[in-house]
Amino acid sequence: MEFEKQICALGEKINDLKSLVKTEEATKHSFVMPFLQILGYDIFDPTLIVPEFTADAGKKKGEKVDYAIMYDDNPIILIEVKKHTENLDNHIDQLYRYFSVLDNKFAILTNGIEYRFFTESETNRMDKLPFLQFDIRTIKKREIASLKRFANEELDMDSMISLASKRKYVDGIKEIFEEEITNPSTEFIKVFATRLTNARLTKPVLDEFSEHITSSFKEIITDLANQKINAIKNELTSEAEANEDGIITTDEEIQGFFIVKSILAEVIDLDKIGAKDTKNYFGILFENNTRKWICRLYFNNQQKYITMQKKDKEKKYPINKLEDIYKHSEVLKEIGLKYLWMGNT
Repeated sequence: MEFEKQICALGEKINDLKSLVKTEEATKHSFVMPFLQILGYDIFDPTLIVPEFTADAGKKKGEKVDYAIMYDDNPIILIEVKKHTENLDNHIDQLYRYFSVLDNKFAILTNGIEYRFFTESETNRMDKLPFLQFDIRTIKKREIASLKRFANEELDMDSMISLASKRKYVDGIKEIFEEEITNPSTEFIKVFATRLTNARLTKPVLDEFSEHITSSFKEIITDLANQKINAIKNELTSEAEANEDGIITTDEEIQGFFIVKSILAEVIDLDKIGAKDTKNYFGILFENNTRKWICRLYFNNQQKYITMQKKDKEKKYPINKLEDIYKHSEVLKEIGLKYLWMGNT
């Protein structure tokens, strides 16, 4: 819990300081070095962390990676740092080059805000895609759990390699599945067509099944969402009926609740987000604590509002359509993180 608290606090600090950090060196000192310290690495121990580690590649001499974390006098983790405003996509080739000439197992590319962790899972070359990637300002609990395996006191190469392999395949499957849902491949279409028809799998037949597959998955997603909505609505309605207070939870309130949950899911666990309906508003709460309300949806009148706490006062914002809730994403996440940090103190 202390590790999680420190990482979240650093994310908050970075969010506050980022406009004042102007250079790559400042990014290293203000963002990355504190990050390494939280992981338990003594940044002043040259046997543990070597800055400007030589990584000559072929004819390129004098190339240096920003940091190398050492184990038994060998680099096991390379860290390349860019200015916090840099797009990391533009620097993967550089890290790939360093990785290819050193006998390390892991490499980190970061701008002090976004972190990307790479390894070699099968090819003896750095994988093209990171197995762990997060924004430290909005890091999720499962990402913190993965990151903790890289802490100095818990450093276990076998465990980290296992994590990297698992994440690579889980993320890869998700990516393939998302692609197949929206744009089914011929192989994927045939899986269903061969089970459901005896017709020859001509192009017209495959095209027809492609449409069926896309429609089917849309219906599955809609049905699952409706099941969740109805379950929550029934739960809230049952609570209102038990209190005999005549409260009616509307579909719009439930949809608004799910939008807020999807926003908050970037920074806190979904099981910490609850709700309570009242005659005047639909309240969204942290850990079902009415004193820790995140926002309130006033949807009972023609002009709808969302309200949030600002300087201990309830501030009202008009909502013309449900999508307007997304305009307040940053404030909602700040409120959620505030309660999360309060709970960790």
